[in-house]
Amino acid sequence: MKLLSIEYVPGKEIEVLGLVKGTIVQSKNVGRDFMAGMKTLVGGEIVGYTEMLVEARQLATKRMVDEAEALGADAVIGIRFGSSSVMQGAAEVLAYGTAVRFVEK
Repeated sequence: MKLLSIEYVPGKEIEVLGLVKGTIVQSKNVGRDFMAGMKTLVGGEIVGYTEMLVEARQLATKRMVDEAEALGADAVIGIRFGSSSVMQGAAEVLAYGTAVRFVEK
């Protein structure tokens, strides 16, 4: 499955299948919260949160790809990511794009 942030697949004719998305709501854990609070005192990257968000993006992307595969897609174009706070201590990560199938010339 090709995953592209651009709106086309170079060298390919495509048929649009539709919007596909994947989402996950991830919560922080107490250990990460405590360490993050300590890190704000000295500054620098909060590695626990970085790892949590990387994992959340990977899961959201996998769910988007699963939805595209169910439609018979060869690629997802125009991929974007979004995130928002759902409640204190929990964030949503969303991956979305357009599922396409290659058309033989």
